[in-house]
Amino acid sequence: MRQAHPRPPNRVAVHRRRFLSGTLAVAASLPMLGRGSLAQAGQVNVYNWDTYIGETTLEDFTAATGIAVRYDLFASNAELFAKLREGNPGYDVIFPSNDFVERMIAAHLLMPLDHALIPNLKNVDPLFTDPVYDPGRAYSAPYFWGTIGIGYRISEAAPTSWGDLFEADTYAGRIAWLNSLDTIQAALKYLGYSINTADPDEIDDAAELLIAAKPNVKAIAPDTGQDLLIAHEVDVALEYNGDMLQVMEEDDDLSYVVPVEGGILWEDDMCIPAGGPNPENAHAFIDFILDGEVHGEIASFVRYPCPNLAAMPFIAEEDKADPALYPPREVLELCETSVYRGEEQLRLLNDALTRVLAA
Repeated sequence: MRQAHPRPPNRVAVHRRRFLSGTLAVAASLPMLGRGSLAQAGQVNVYNWDTYIGETTLEDFTAATGIAVRYDLFASNAELFAKLREGNPGYDVIFPSNDFVERMIAAHLLMPLDHALIPNLKNVDPLFTDPVYDPGRAYSAPYFWGTIGIGYRISEAAPTSWGDLFEADTYAGRIAWLNSLDTIQAALKYLGYSINTADPDEIDDAAELLIAAKPNVKAIAPDTGQDLLIAHEVDVALEYNGDMLQVMEEDDDLSYVVPVEGGILWEDDMCIPAGGPNPENAHAFIDFILDGEVHGEIASFVRYPCPNLAAMPFIAEEDKADPALYPPREVLELCETSVYRGEEQLRLLNDALTRVLAA
C-alpha cells in the first residue's frame, strides 16, 4: 500500500467554490454531454466541481475497472440543478452540496442508491452516515465537507464567538461578512436558533441583530473576506474554512476558528441522477472513491476534510492535526448542516438578507 500522499510543496489550496481552473483544465475543455452522446456500457459520465479530484483518480479508476470516464465540470449548484431539471443529458455521477441534494430528492432528480453495490459505505464516519437532509444515505454518499466560521489576523484579533462579529465593538470597522444566506444563518446560530428555522420571528431577530451591527462592518463581500484579510483591510471575516486555508498558506498571521456556538457545516456528496445511462458503473465509481486509500489520496491533494475513517491513514499528518481542516469532534457536534425547507423558508431568508443589505 502506498503511503499518505504528501502535500505538493508550495501548493496553494484552491477553494473549489471559487471556480478557478486548475488541475483539470483539460477536462473543462471537453464538450458537454448531449442527448446523442449517452455513454456506452464501458463508460461512466461524471459531473463535478473544478479542481476537486486527485491527480490520477480517474486514470486509476479506469485501470482498476476497465470503465472509461467522461468528466465534465460545473461552476455552481444552481447550474447543476438547472441542467438536470431540464432532463438528464447523460450524467451518471454528480456532486451536489447538502441543501441541493434535498432539493433534488424533492424534485425526483436523483436515483436511490443500491447500498449492496457500494460496500465501501462501511468506511464512512458515523458523523456522516445519517444526515438530516438524506436519512440513511438513501440518495447520497459523502465526498468532502467543511465549515463556515471566522477567519482572523492573529496579531490583531482572537475571536471565539459569533458575537465578535455581531455584537461586540472590539473589531469595529475591521469586520467582513459574506454577502449570502450564510451570514443570516450564522446570526441565527449565535441567537441560539437553528440555522434551518422557518420561524419568521426567529429569522426577523437575526436580521435585526445584523442591522444593528452593520455600522461596525467594513465590507459585506461576495466570498472575498479572505482577500480582505490578507490585504490587511479587515481583522476578522465570516468565511469558509477552505478559503481561509488558501490564504493561511500565504500569511502565517492568519488563522481560522469555528465559534463556540458552533458553525455551519457544509458537505458535497456523490449522487446518481435519475435517467443516467450507466447506473451500475455509477455505483462502481462511488464505491471506488470511498476506498480508504483512494479517498485519502484525493483528500491530501485537494485539502478538504474527508468523511471517510478508512482514509485517515492515507492523509497527511499535518492536515489531520490542523483544526482549520479537522475541527475537534466536540466542535463539529455543535455545527449544523443547512437543509432545504421549501421555497417559503428560502423567501424568508432572502428577504432578511435583502433588509440587511439595504439598511
